[in-house]
Amino acid sequence: MDTATTLDISGGVARITLNRPDNRNALSRELVFSLTGHFDEALKDPSSRVVVLTGTGNTFCAGADLKEQRQTLPADAPPAPGLPELITRIMESPKPVIGRINGHALAGGLGLAASCDISIAAASATMGFTEVRIGVAPAIISVVCLPKMRPADSAELFLTGERIGSARAAEVGLINRSVPDDQLDAAVDELVGKVLLGGPIALGKCKELLWRVPLMARDEAFAWAGEFSSALFRSEEGQEGMTAFGERRKPRWVEEAG
Repeated sequence: MDTATTLDISGGVARITLNRPDNRNALSRELVFSLTGHFDEALKDPSSRVVVLTGTGNTFCAGADLKEQRQTLPADAPPAPGLPELITRIMESPKPVIGRINGHALAGGLGLAASCDISIAAASATMGFTEVRIGVAPAIISVVCLPKMRPADSAELFLTGERIGSARAAEVGLINRSVPDDQLDAAVDELVGKVLLGGPIALGKCKELLWRVPLMARDEAFAWAGEFSSALFRSEEGQEGMTAFGERRKPRWVEEAG
């Protein structure tokens, strides 16, 4: 039975939990494979509209499984999805992904937290790009982390490998907020409630804007966004939203989520 991660879907929310606290939820092949499978399952389930990613124990994710990294896998080992594929799935997911960062997030674990659309962390959580202190570099996660940070902050944190508190992680843009530990669940629940007010298709389209528009030249972006916007206004969901606004009622998707 797959227990490296768990999945619970209820009330429109798919909650995926990293479930290897004995190994500090390190990114072993087993855990990445399990997490990817549960994430894909959450995306396919029509009853889930938001994904919440969290962990058990005092660590959200400690990064790569170093013991496993030191081992040589047999030639006939089955291929497993890697961190780049997982991060890409999260970033391009049509459903919003919220990070409930319950504890320490280090190295690849910090990259996982940063790949979520919105992350809220417990105040006691520490974070850091600790790779340099074991003679490697945060190569894979740099793809998602560097665009979120000022060059000065990224240089300091990459080169020193220093751990920082979650409040500083929010200041440099790696996560959104740091809250007292006993307020983490309330903060995440409030955020989920706000996200569920948005149209299910519109939420996915907003995510598409976030990762596509910054890659375009300005004129190209305006031309593409104009067609994109027109299609949304003509869509069934867009028409329902505008009609509900005019009739001073909640759109159907809000009623369904409630």
